[in-house]
This record gives sequence, C-alpha cells and structure tokens, in this order.
Amino acid sequence: MSGGDGKHLKPATKLVRGGRRKEWTGPVVNPPVWRASTHLYEQDADRHAAGGNNADGQFFYGRRGAPTQWALAEALTQIEPGAHGTVLYPSGVAAIAGCLLAVLKPGDHLLMADNAYDPSRSMAMGLLKRMGVTTTFFDPRDIDAYRALFADPVRAVWLESPGSLTFELCDVPTLAAIARENGAVSLIDNTWAGPLGFAALSHGCDIVMMSLSKHVGGHSDLMMGAASAGKRWYTALRRTAQELGQVVSPDDAALAARGLRTMGLRLDAQTRTALKIAQWLESQPQVARVLCPLLPSDPGHALWQRDFTGGCGLFAFVLGSDDPQASARVADALELFGIGYSWGGYESLALPIRPEDHRSTMPGTGAPAIRLAIGLEDADDLIADLAQALETVG
Repeated sequence: MSGGDGKHLKPATKLVRGGRRKEWTGPVVNPPVWRASTHLYEQDADRHAAGGNNADGQFFYGRRGAPTQWALAEALTQIEPGAHGTVLYPSGVAAIAGCLLAVLKPGDHLLMADNAYDPSRSMAMGLLKRMGVTTTFFDPRDIDAYRALFADPVRAVWLESPGSLTFELCDVPTLAAIARENGAVSLIDNTWAGPLGFAALSHGCDIVMMSLSKHVGGHSDLMMGAASAGKRWYTALRRTAQELGQVVSPDDAALAARGLRTMGLRLDAQTRTALKIAQWLESQPQVARVLCPLLPSDPGHALWQRDFTGGCGLFAFVLGSDDPQASARVADALELFGIGYSWGGYESLALPIRPEDHRSTMPGTGAPAIRLAIGLEDADDLIADLAQALETVG
C-alpha cells in the first residue's frame, strides 16, 4: 500500500485506508493487536530519546499506546476535517471528562446546552461543581439569549446537535462563532452524526468528541470514546489524558478499528431505514410527533440540510396518550427491538424516555415517548413490529 497523505480521498476511502501504515501493519491488512505494558530499548540512550518524543508512533511505555491504538487514532484523525490529532479514552463519558478537564479550571464558567447527554449534565453538576466550575444551562435554539450569557466571562461552551433524546438541531457555526468572539472555547458531542455526517471543526468548534461505543464499534461489544482537535487543543487533550493515566485496551482498539472500516455502509443503511420508519410513524394515529431532523416536517430540517452530510438511525417519537405507562407497554410488546441503552449497533433498540427529567430550561416531550435506535434489520419487518406494538396504546 503506497504513498500520499490521502487528504484528497473521499470519506469512504479514508475509512478503508486510515491508520494502515506499513510500519504498523507489516505484511497483513489490519494492524495486529499489540498487548504491552513495558517497551524495551536497545540502549539507555534510546530510552532517554524516547522520553523526549511524546508522539504516537514513538514507543515509550504502555500508557502511551502501541501500533494498535496509534492506528485507530490516526484513522479517526484522517476522517475528521481540521483535526491535528485524536485522543482515545476508555469510554464516551471518559472522553467528555477528558475534554472538559483539558479546558476548565477552578473559577471558570461553562455554558452547556440544556439538551446535552445526561452524563454530560451530571458531570457539570457533580465533578465540575466540586472543583469550582459553575455551569449555566441554555436553550441552544435561542441565539439572542445565548449571546446575552457572555455579559459575564465564559470559559467554554458545550454543544450537542441534535440534542439528546429530543433531537433539536442548533446553529452550531453561529454558536461557535459567538463563543470565539468572546474568548470562549467551543466543544461539541458529535456522536449522533460523527465526522461523516457533520464536520464539527470545519463548522467552527474547537474540540469534537464522540463515543466510539456507538457507530464506530458498531457491534455493541466495546466501550471507548475519542476527542479530536487542531494542534493547540489536541496538545491539551493529550497532556490531560496522560496526566489522568487514560489508556484504551489494544483489544478494544482493534475492535473499534475493524468497525470503522464498515461504518459508512452501516450508517447509510441505518439512516435510510430510520427515515422510512419515521415517515411511517408520522401517519400513525397513536403517534403525536416524530422527533427526527431527517424529516422535512422537523423544525430543524433546514439546518440539517445546510450543515450535515449524513445522519444515523437514532430518533424518537411521542405517543398521543396521557397514560405514563404507554411507552413501556409499547416497548414491552416489541419483538425485534431490544430494550437497552446505547445505540449505533447492528441490532435495533427501543427505550422509553422522559426528557423532562434531564432538562433545566427546555421542555420535554409532554407525553410518553420512545427513542428508537435503528439497526440493520429489514425496514418492513421493523415497521410491522412497531405496528403490532402500537396497538397496545389505547
């Protein structure tokens, strides 16, 4: 496999070729699994030289990884436009913590989108609060109110688009630009779309984070997260991760790298099926609303068309019922959907949700709701399963 930096290649080709350096793969296709804590040196001078070169590709000690982890990080960097480097973490939540701790210090003020992932909110009100960081939750759709929040000093802004559970889109380029004008760092959880669906750094964010447990892994059998950034913030992310002793298993890194190669195909298939199901749900009498920016009827669809190059299989719908147990009955009646957290795997999942429990300023759904994570099953089979389950709604 020869030459070039691959920057001119299309995303699908980058997914296949990324991180497969000859010195890391040898004569085989995939980078082998390197399990190692101790790295050995020919001479003591080599040990000293290695200590002065803190970069992927330089053997030093197991916490800094080996070719299996380096190959995955490089592949992720190559598909993230504008990234200088990528740091790996043992879970998505660990990546959230790594990002925030690389930017914030005691006395700082954080703005967090009110529809952020619940563990992000919990981190703001738990770990960050204990270390002296204050947080204001805001509605990312209200640009004027957001701008007014910078009347007092703000260190960082945490975004997520679409929002967790309720899938509202926000104007990320405008929010990031306002943050930059006021000297604040913009960070985004981009797990829903990933770099194939939304180039967060190119749209103005300083740091982009995603859970690799979802689309990258793709098989519901690994826990991992990642954060990518330009040189300045990549350096801070890497330093903080090393100071915290963060390292990912080479076996998990190999699973994530394997999943990465087919991620584009899976995302395309899941997005097509999700759109078909969302359109069908819109016509069902038991359904009050479908929360999916892929739909032309969705309030955020224009932003999705403007800023996004893809989607995924995750969306939600609200039942036309005031019975708080209605969503649980539907989920229990489903035969092809598992009930469980996470998403991005090959199997479909259904999760009764109550977003009101995870909001400070934004509304929830106001009625029983279900989040669907669409897998790789046939769309018509999934629709038939949903149809029979919706019959439980009175």
